[in-house]
Amino acid sequence: MKKLLIVESPAKSKTISKYLGNDYVVESSIGHIRDIPKSNSKKANAVDIENNFKANYEVIKGKEKVITTLKKEAKKADEVLLAMDPDREGEAIAWHIAEVLKIPNAQRVVFNEITEEAVQNAILHPRDIDQNLRKAQEARRVLDRLFGYGLSGLIWKKLRYGLSAGRVQSPALRILMERERLIRAFEPEDYWTITAEVKNETGNMFSLLCSEEPRDKKKVSKIIKIAEKEAWRILEVKETNTKRSPRAPFITSTLQQTASSRLGYSPSQTMMHAQKLYEAGHITYMRTDSITLSTNAQKQAHELISENYGKEYLEPRVFKSKSKNAQEAHEAIRPSNLSVVNAGKTEEQQKLYSLIRNRTLASQMSDAKLLKTKIIASVGKRDKEDIDFPYFEINGSRLLFDGWLKIDPAARGEDIELPELQAEDILNLLNISEEAKQTTPPNRYSEASLIKELEKRGLGRPSTYATITRTLYDRGYVEKINKALHPTDTGDAVSSFLENHFENYISDDFTVEMENELDEIAEGKNTYEKILTDFYNPFTKEIKGKEGIEKISNLGPAEDKYKCPKCGSAMVYKLGKSGKFISCAKFPECEGALTLEGKEIEGPKETGEECPDCKDGKLVIREGKFGKFVSCSNYPKCKFIKEDEEEKKKKMTGVKCPDCEDGEMMERRGRFGIFYSCSNYPKCKNAIKAKPTGKICDYPSDAKAGQPCGALMMEGTKTIPERCSDKNCPNHNPHKLVKLTD
Repeated sequence: MKKLLIVESPAKSKTISKYLGNDYVVESSIGHIRDIPKSNSKKANAVDIENNFKANYEVIKGKEKVITTLKKEAKKADEVLLAMDPDREGEAIAWHIAEVLKIPNAQRVVFNEITEEAVQNAILHPRDIDQNLRKAQEARRVLDRLFGYGLSGLIWKKLRYGLSAGRVQSPALRILMERERLIRAFEPEDYWTITAEVKNETGNMFSLLCSEEPRDKKKVSKIIKIAEKEAWRILEVKETNTKRSPRAPFITSTLQQTASSRLGYSPSQTMMHAQKLYEAGHITYMRTDSITLSTNAQKQAHELISENYGKEYLEPRVFKSKSKNAQEAHEAIRPSNLSVVNAGKTEEQQKLYSLIRNRTLASQMSDAKLLKTKIIASVGKRDKEDIDFPYFEINGSRLLFDGWLKIDPAARGEDIELPELQAEDILNLLNISEEAKQTTPPNRYSEASLIKELEKRGLGRPSTYATITRTLYDRGYVEKINKALHPTDTGDAVSSFLENHFENYISDDFTVEMENELDEIAEGKNTYEKILTDFYNPFTKEIKGKEGIEKISNLGPAEDKYKCPKCGSAMVYKLGKSGKFISCAKFPECEGALTLEGKEIEGPKETGEECPDCKDGKLVIREGKFGKFVSCSNYPKCKFIKEDEEEKKKKMTGVKCPDCEDGEMMERRGRFGIFYSCSNYPKCKNAIKAKPTGKICDYPSDAKAGQPCGALMMEGTKTIPERCSDKNCPNHNPHKLVKLTD
């Protein structure tokens, strides 16, 4: 009896195949196979509003071959099992496959970890597809599409073509912009910090910090004058025994936050590496907001802690979620087998696995015990009245018992060890110094702190956090500078437009309420049709009511120092495809324009050539975000585009392409930054990640039976100045080179 088991990814299918016998065929759908069209035109009719918001799905481009394979295998099978991920999205993928393959009684199997025991147990207990979970996911998708169809279309008309809005994306952008406005409005104040270097009678030296931060330079001078004149003494020594308890095992949001701060991974990178670990059977499912551990996982953790650290380090704990909406998978992210110390194919995966394992074990360990010490000192003699002088303080701590910090020392931070001191001890002032500072505005959000804020406000769910930040980058609304998220001019304009005209629909209350209603569908407490109707009717009414607002042609007047380079008139800020620029207020009568730095922007210049595509327009040279390019004068009707020859020459490296030997390697810019490829593209598709050095790799390649590799060498790093551009060549990563022997 042949059975077909369908999963999402090829990597997952390989792992599961090892646990099943010859009676099973394991195939992969490679993710989703259908989706709702991005456009809701009459032709597409993506969402049939009048037919109870029926979603009209289309097969995702490129998935036709996958579907053919699955249909073929399903016909040969006596039973079809759908083993998608244990969440709403997994339930939806299973339903889509059952619909497309026309499997009337397809069975769903669910496991939280890809281990032999978990997979075998799941197969023994199949169930029907949970229609409530499926409907909740469908409602989310339809809701997001309707939200985007309505608002994005209006933004195109009123602000600029190509912009978009999203049900959770836009509130996240609003949060970033609210912080950005606080930063812009912030007015710094001067203040001083005063540090005293002192020594006690036994010769121990330490620093004390003034408890006040004076705003007045005269006050600073007065404090220093008294400090240098008077005798110092300790007023009080406070010692407090404290403890630090471990945190709960990871959920999706806390894993993304910790991986960002500890490892420097973006949320998308974290989820990508976690997905690989999950598919290989190393960790449990990584999209979860549950902090509980299974009984077996707790038992294994307790045994490992007792054996490796001693019973004094063991403290069994049960964590309960504080979130009333905790759902999706029903266990925290943990290793499938805690006795495995290292796991993962790449260094990035190994680091993430270690982070997950340490957090899981630490959650079942004893509190760390510390002795916190606070020393308060001042000046003045015992036989005279106190002087008008602030306290000087220092805080320190001493680790008495490391507990869970034994396995996670990075969570400890820095401890300042202080000497044993008592009240009334005499101190000798060695030096006192001042440092002028300014108050600083609130910090911008990082990816980690934004996710923490979204979770705190109840915006989004575990499966959406990484997508939210990635979408903000992809739309050009946010850029990351030294880990901080900076809204771009485009992001500022879009958020301001939405806040001014659709404040209710990008508010926390609306977004949280919608998430709660989607949860109600999953729980069977509400219906798909009712929730979408309640949303859509007032939403479309609001959209129609705003269609009469004027198009936002400018973003406000420019400073008086900017004058039009063509006619001398006043100028205004405008939003273009490449961001903000300064335009003549008399546009379109005058086309004078400046960059934000005040440099004149030249208009399109005709080349004298006819457009080869439309035959009607003339080719013109335009200035873009990354330099000059040539396009048709009829743009956007005609989208012909090519590189400007002068710009092309600047990007040439002088290194011949080894593949076609006719082209030259040149610098290009793609979605993931700068790379180098052949100038004969698309005829020659040779491309490498870094700038070619001009040398050819002569390392003997296994694939070529000992012959030199022949690929281009490219620039490397400080430790590896150059390396082979062919990722299959051992010389691609010289750190891992194996010495050749006879």
